[in-house]
Amino acid sequence: MIVEPVTVQGDFVTVSLIVWRRFKRPMPGLVEQIHDMNPGLADLGAFLPAGATFNMPVPAPRGPAILDPVKLW
Repeated sequence: MIVEPVTVQGDFVTVSLIVWRRFKRPMPGLVEQIHDMNPGLADLGAFLPAGATFNMPVPAPRGPAILDPVKLW
């Protein structure tokens, strides 16, 4: 697993907002994993102060989804 350092750049930013901006899709369990990896991050409050830093794990990319073909007839 790759770990990416993150520095908060603005006001009213939450961990879940940073995850959404990074991946552009829901990432179930990632916010909890970030809090587990970074003790004391939750002590900063719901809105992280500008300049706060933490490590964010980046899950390995999944292969393409194999879907069953849809037949219209």
